[in-house]
Amino acid sequence: MGTVFGFVLIRSEAASWYRIQEMFYLQSFHMYGILSSAVVTAFVGVQLMRLMSGRAALDGAPITIPKKAPGRFNYPLGGLLFGLGWGVIGLCPGPMFALASSGSVGVLLALGGALHGAWLYGFMRAWLPR
Repeated sequence: MGTVFGFVLIRSEAASWYRIQEMFYLQSFHMYGILSSAVVTAFVGVQLMRLMSGRAALDGAPITIPKKAPGRFNYPLGGLLFGLGWGVIGLCPGPMFALASSGSVGVLLALGGALHGAWLYGFMRAWLPR
């Protein structure tokens, strides 16, 4: 599924730096259309999972959607940091992997930084506010 997702990202130009810049400069609807379709797809998927709540999945485990703990600052702060990184680099993590696997050498530095940031978060998670 990851290979198919990467193929779709490349073919839809969701991994294109120019398309992402057009989105941030409000010059094109292309990326907003892709993001909107992802939100709708996720919403429908979650609603279907809620309808199946209590039933067994393919592996026999019950289908449940755990409640998220409310947070005052963690979600807005995380979104702000993610958006800042996306705006500065011009890529989010999904297209970084797709571009690296399609042979783009320049994205390796950004991908290394993203992986280092994820590792750093995991290392410091115990000391961060919840």
